[in-house]
Amino acid sequence: MACRGYPGAERRAGMFPLCPPPGGGSRPKTAKLAEEQSGAGMVTFLLRPVGILYLSSGLLGTAQFGGDLKPRMNQVFLTPSHMMNRKVGLNVEGSSFTLDGSPFLIIAGTIHYFRVPREYWRDRLMKLKACGFNTVTTHIPWNLHEPRKGWFYFTANLDFMAFIAMASDVGLWVILCPGPYIGSDLDLGGLPSWLLRDPKMKLRTTYRGFTKAVNLYFDKIIPKIVQLQYGKGGPIIALQVENEYGSYHQDKRYMPYIKKALITRGIKVLLMTADDGAELTRGHLKRVLSTVHMKHIKKATYDTLLSIQGRSPILMMVYTASSLDGWGTARQSVDSHLLMRDVREMFNMSFSLNFYMFHGGTNFGFMGGSASLDHYLPMVTSYDYGALLKENGEHTTEYLTYQEFFSSSLGIPKPPHPASIPMAVYKSVVTAYCIPLWDVISYLEEPISSVKPICMENLSVNQGNGQSSGYILYETVITNSGLLTTRGHLQDRGQVFLDEEFLGVLDHFTHQLAIPRKTVYNVYPTLRILVENQGRLAYGKDINKERKGLIGDIYLNNSPLREFKIYSLDMKTKFLKRDLPNIWKPALFKHQGPAFFLGILRMGNDPRDTFIKMEGWTKGVIFINGQNLGRYWNVGPQETLYLPGPWLHPGSNEIIVFEEFKSGLEIHFTNTSHLGMVFWRVNL
Repeated sequence: MACRGYPGAERRAGMFPLCPPPGGGSRPKTAKLAEEQSGAGMVTFLLRPVGILYLSSGLLGTAQFGGDLKPRMNQVFLTPSHMMNRKVGLNVEGSSFTLDGSPFLIIAGTIHYFRVPREYWRDRLMKLKACGFNTVTTHIPWNLHEPRKGWFYFTANLDFMAFIAMASDVGLWVILCPGPYIGSDLDLGGLPSWLLRDPKMKLRTTYRGFTKAVNLYFDKIIPKIVQLQYGKGGPIIALQVENEYGSYHQDKRYMPYIKKALITRGIKVLLMTADDGAELTRGHLKRVLSTVHMKHIKKATYDTLLSIQGRSPILMMVYTASSLDGWGTARQSVDSHLLMRDVREMFNMSFSLNFYMFHGGTNFGFMGGSASLDHYLPMVTSYDYGALLKENGEHTTEYLTYQEFFSSSLGIPKPPHPASIPMAVYKSVVTAYCIPLWDVISYLEEPISSVKPICMENLSVNQGNGQSSGYILYETVITNSGLLTTRGHLQDRGQVFLDEEFLGVLDHFTHQLAIPRKTVYNVYPTLRILVENQGRLAYGKDINKERKGLIGDIYLNNSPLREFKIYSLDMKTKFLKRDLPNIWKPALFKHQGPAFFLGILRMGNDPRDTFIKMEGWTKGVIFINGQNLGRYWNVGPQETLYLPGPWLHPGSNEIIVFEEFKSGLEIHFTNTSHLGMVFWRVNL
């Protein structure tokens, strides 16, 4: 059997040998026990089944693992500031990683810079380092960096170069996932929605329309990454090629194309793929290290790894404490004791590890995607994810447990416990003014007139890039009453009105609605459908279909409706500043129907973090000083929205709420997050 190699580090020889392990070896008792218990200890989530692993099953026959780490490995000085005379970088030698020739165990945690206010990047990175981690993993979301074709943003909260440089300053290495698809529970998995303007688009394939856009995007971001690689004095030691492509696998030429696109633009660090246990073979690339996600792990997983790449280090690229939470479902979580047990076992076997998420942060604005198992499920605003740091950066008890373990296992000096982040409970804000949506319409840009419905992505707005997120309003005059049917052409949730009278909701579950007769002085009524984009699928083979709004004809008494006026309500900062007119009315009572509400939060010279509690409100979006905090919805599980202190300023702070249905009278504040009751689902 020939040795195999991987591109990596500085590629001085072009490949690094990975020889197969010696054959034979007795089967450990723990492996037999794990097989007999078939599924014992397996924790399954509602959305993403994840295994708490009996890791000894079949592993000792795969590679030669050590026991206690301390006599063999001292990683204290393997930090960016200490590694001045750099040569080969992260490399694969047999069943171990080495960093410039020294044995190296990757202890990584994921932090998404785009889900954390920039002012808190250093705080979160320092807490990652203080916990005992040596590497931060982060992803680059294409849709945020290029929201319009050819319009790129790399400043403020999207300055990933500053985030990576900051990680180096703190003493952390970086594993970077540049996409183009990154998953990460984002809208369309981080792909820009303007790609879907092409009716023939085939995402994540070598379809020319997709690769052309990828090439232009990579031409922009890869040069920024190249200069931050290990060999150039930067902290980037590895790059992930795409994300879980084995589960998608629509084009066998696609992954080699992405690999080539990275290498030809100057990427020289170690490349790796990441797939769940069932899809390793389909996601594997020649001379690229395969890493595993903790989903669908069993003995055969390690046999597969051995067969496709010989003896190699095992990196559990996604080891997770939770799963995403969806609106209207119970909160997901895992027993931390089971997690800790498996981490101990992985370290005894010299596994490397990436904890997803170390700090989840927040799905600010409309960045969150959706999931689909038995049905469509939009994700909540919080991305707490059961991480070791809470949404506001506070450490958890699990954080301290892991810190103690890493200190004792690796001899890492344990710093003092991280300081608590100051929180505030502000006085409740009365939303003293409101504007009904129907009063705003006449002040908006001229509506788009169309014989047939047009989906968000195909609207002639945003310099020809369509609408990515928010809401869209369709109006058409009807002459009859009867049964309105969508035939699945409404994505995702539509409130239906006859003039200003609310009739009901159409969504993924409800596809028809009775329209009553209404004529006043022989004037025919206007049918209005306010459609919300609740987030495109973050993963799965249906992402090519994820257009939003009315994506086809809707029918009244089986006849397709025609002659629409279409209003784009993307709720971006420009919309709030320019399109909302100064016609605020006193909000004396609880308003019913879609409307904007205005309140002022006043404070002193020391703005602090807080949580907003929308008690008494129904469903909508909240903005503070033009920043979109995200969605709220009284179906839960999430009850509070995180408001970062840096987004506030001394004096008056403007709060605008877009409420879809029925408003409250006040906005409340608390110093504690309320994310809902935990749902434990364990198969024993």
